Amino acid sequence: MTENSTVNTQESRGRILTSRLSYAFGAFGHDMFYATLSTYFIMFVTSHLFDKSSGGTNATMVSYITGIIFVLRFVELVIDPFIGNTIDNTNTRWGHFKPWIVAGGLISAVTISILFTNMGGLNTSSPYLYLVIFAVLYITMDIFYSFKDVGFWSMIPAISFDSREREKTATFARVGSNIGANIVGIMVMPIVLAFSQVSNNGQGDNRGWFAFALVVALVSFISACVVALGTKEKHSELRKNKEKTTFRGVLKVLTRNDQLMWLSLTYALYTAGMQITNALELYYFTYILGDASKFTILSSINAIIGIFAVLAFPPMAKKFNRRNVFFISIALMIIALILFLFAGDSLALVLLAAALFYIPQPLIFLVVLMIITDSVEYGQLKFGHRDESLTLSVRPLLDKMGGAISNGVVGLTAVWAGMTAGASASTITTHGHMVFRLMMFGFPAVLILLGTFIFFRKVTLDEKEHAQIVAELEKTWGKTIGEDVDYIDANGTVNYNYEAPIDGEIVALDSVSDENFATGKMGSGFAIKPTDGKIYAPFDGTVKVTFPTRHAIGLVSDQGVGTLIHIGIGTVNMRGTGFVQYVEQGQQVKKGELLIEFWSPAIKKAGYDDTVMVVMTDHASGVDLKVKQGTVKHGELVMTYQPTVQTSNE
Repeated sequence: MTENSTVNTQESRGRILTSRLSYAFGAFGHDMFYATLSTYFIMFVTSHLFDKSSGGTNATMVSYITGIIFVLRFVELVIDPFIGNTIDNTNTRWGHFKPWIVAGGLISAVTISILFTNMGGLNTSSPYLYLVIFAVLYITMDIFYSFKDVGFWSMIPAISFDSREREKTATFARVGSNIGANIVGIMVMPIVLAFSQVSNNGQGDNRGWFAFALVVALVSFISACVVALGTKEKHSELRKNKEKTTFRGVLKVLTRNDQLMWLSLTYALYTAGMQITNALELYYFTYILGDASKFTILSSINAIIGIFAVLAFPPMAKKFNRRNVFFISIALMIIALILFLFAGDSLALVLLAAALFYIPQPLIFLVVLMIITDSVEYGQLKFGHRDESLTLSVRPLLDKMGGAISNGVVGLTAVWAGMTAGASASTITTHGHMVFRLMMFGFPAVLILLGTFIFFRKVTLDEKEHAQIVAELEKTWGKTIGEDVDYIDANGTVNYNYEAPIDGEIVALDSVSDENFATGKMGSGFAIKPTDGKIYAPFDGTVKVTFPTRHAIGLVSDQGVGTLIHIGIGTVNMRGTGFVQYVEQGQQVKKGELLIEFWSPAIKKAGYDDTVMVVMTDHASGVDLKVKQGTVKHGELVMTYQPTVQTSNE
């Protein structure tokens, strides 16, 4: 490896580390916000926004507010796909995503802070005006949070196309989001009680809840800024294979992707059931166990085990595949619900059941996120164009649908069970207990099992199918490498010397076992049986195409000669395992610069041929190739190349 290559590699690894840490911190603040909105905001509304002196007005206003949230969440479901489409069509010097992440983070942070107040007493002095202002603020917050949410998670397919690489990126982010979501539960009651003027049986007052919301809002916005400053959107030829989707075509693009739609139905049912149980856990500690402060214990446990659950996803997905990880996780959740149902007022059993219920949640999230992300290429192959943010907007849309259902159910449950302002564990009736248990355990179990049945019958997109899809897309990429260049040899009389990109023994291209290369469909050239695992630039030029599985690279020389270097046969199925790429699409490279390293034993262990194919991808109608025979070292002259007819694409 040259000195420049070593420096570039170190810089590249430094950028990757900075990007991953920034993205993980972004996920930390992002999920702090979401957990506050989906779980603790409804607790504030039902138990703290009004006091017990409000009497019947209390229950009425709580019903109105939860009804408004329910309706607005469903209204926003119609808006979300257009949000994804807007982001797809955004082009700025900062990229597609960063402007929306920062702007969405700022506006949503300001509005949620206001929503955690009684707006100067308007909730009681002028309740109908309060409801109007509440609705305006809530929909504003939700829309801009959606811009941030879609923009944030849409960065995953912009970073890589490879399933395994995406799993690593998403896992890194999910560790941050797991900590963020659970640290909210750890700090909520200590912050609330620390800033409250009245203890209120350990539940705190409005001042304490506003302080809590303000802390969450600040962390959320700061984390959005860190993402904007610390991450870098990578470019690839594949991402250019997309069309502008009009608003009229948004729903059509989503609904015709059958795998995306069936998975969406599965996840909508699952996340609704999961969020209902999660949102009612604090109610369980407050009104069943009678000690809200103990909720901090559960959140601390979940924060720790959640990290291990996230880190367990890659090896579990590799050993069992994603589909089976999903079924294992669902089985554990059902066991947890049954245990929770019979836990009663035993703190130990409650903590055990709640922890078992939480462990599978990061795993299911990652399974769903990976399948939705892979459906980007599924849709691209099926329909001929690519819609990243539009496709990724489905996941937050479904979380919001689940949140809408959850908030509606939780609000009604609080009213029906008598768990509103002024209530305590001692005042909850037997009927209230029965209603609460039915809505916290029975209803969610039905939703989760129904979603699992749909997943079992209809969702088929897995790692193997995605690798095949990427392989099909790659066949078209190679044809574009030599396009849009003007060849320097105007008369076709100058020989172009081509140097070996790797050490090994030269093999005739028509003898390789890959039909696309052997028949010349991918271009004319030669093959090398490698004795070393390093690919070097055969000339000064530009990286035209990078591949998601890192098993190939497309270059264009400064003289306009396009070439594709493909490592192995069938190696696309390795999804990047055993390959390290040191350059990016669009990067200028010098002759002899290290491009890719690969490990031949890994290729052979996987059952594939490690032969390296090198082809010229231009469309000259007469090409004269003189190829050297025998063994070569990288940098040695291996072929003279003479296009006998000038081709110019204007």
